[in-house]
Parts: sequence; structure tokens; C-alpha cells
Amino acid sequence: MNTNTLTHSKVSQAKPWWSFGMVWMIIAGPVVVVVAAFATLYLAITIPDPVLPTEALNPRNAIENQEKLDAAMAPALQARNHAATGVVPASKK
Repeated sequence: MNTNTLTHSKVSQAKPWWSFGMVWMIIAGPVVVVVAAFATLYLAITIPDPVLPTEALNPRNAIENQEKLDAAMAPALQARNHAATGVVPASKK
């Protein structure tokens, strides 16, 4: 038997590249990343972040607004303390 005949018979029995599972596993990684990137882009475009007011970013106003912030946070602080200690806060009526 001639070596050229053996080589030709081995080549004719080779499977096409798409019939191997490892090829699809390698292709699937980048495809998943691209799909996730488009999903993230869609979410970023349809649900924009809220714009913060400029007074929240100014440290000078933070001192003036601290009293307002303390008054606004009072119910949350009372609930936190109640959850931690189990003591019901006294009402200020």
C-alpha cells in the first residue's frame, strides 16, 4: 500500500469543523459577552440615572441642610433602633 493512499483516506474521513463540540464552546463565550453587552446598553439607554441636584454636591450647603436631613432621617433612625433593641420609641404627640 502506498503512503499517498493512506493519507488520502484519512483526509476523506475527517469531520467538518462544526461537528466538534469544543468549537461551539469556544465560539459561545464571545457570543454570550456580546449579547450581555447589548442587554446592558439597552438597560443603560432605557433607564437613565437620576440627576442629582447641585445643592447636594455643594459642601457649603451640607452644613445648612444637616438639620433638615436629621429631621427627615428621624423615622428611619427610630425604626433602625427599634429593630436593633426591640424597644418601641416614644411618640412625640
